[in-house]
Amino acid sequence: MPRRDLREKVYSSLRRDLISGAISSTERLGEERLAELYGVSRTPVREALARLQSDGLVTRDEAGVHAYRPRLSDLPDLYELRATLEARGITRSTPQSFDRVSLTTLLDTWTALRTDPPATTDDLVAMDEHFHVTLLAASGNSALTDALCTVNAKVRPVRILGGLDAAAIVSAIDRHVEIVEHVLAGTLDSALKLLLAHIDCSRDRVVERAEHAAALAGAVRM
Repeated sequence: MPRRDLREKVYSSLRRDLISGAISSTERLGEERLAELYGVSRTPVREALARLQSDGLVTRDEAGVHAYRPRLSDLPDLYELRATLEARGITRSTPQSFDRVSLTTLLDTWTALRTDPPATTDDLVAMDEHFHVTLLAASGNSALTDALCTVNAKVRPVRILGGLDAAAIVSAIDRHVEIVEHVLAGTLDSALKLLLAHIDCSRDRVVERAEHAAALAGAVRM
């Protein structure tokens, strides 16, 4: 394989694994281990990590290279970007332009969760990410969808903190079902209001969890 193609393949594979969560946000991204994982030398891995650092998906410090972990001060900006991307998926579309097949499948999936809810926080976050990515992808703009995947990867390490609250899960499932029902019904203004309110609620919950985690970390260091 030509060197340029190999570099691109390693970059794409590592980016995919970071965004999907296949590589944990707590895992040190050592060149030697990644080279073994992808069956390449360390050079294309080093180049891929440099590009991913420019993308904002990895950070480098005295402990090595890791997946990006948001600071508390980053979260409002990341959620503002998320809201902008997802809102654009609604406002750029008409009731007829959405991929109704994928949205109908999405509705069936989330309706079924009312009787079989996610068992862990990781499961809930993964399903929530899939919902929002699918909803945005159904609007037909892949660039918006790719950008949302990047935001999801950045926020995920904080979103998975904490345990599950049964009442909150029931409410979240209902909100997701209502959003996609409104999109399918063509009442996009209502869908947009529900979507933005849901994202704001998610932001507040994530910031609260991050503040709690920071406070615990500070108490441990004292």
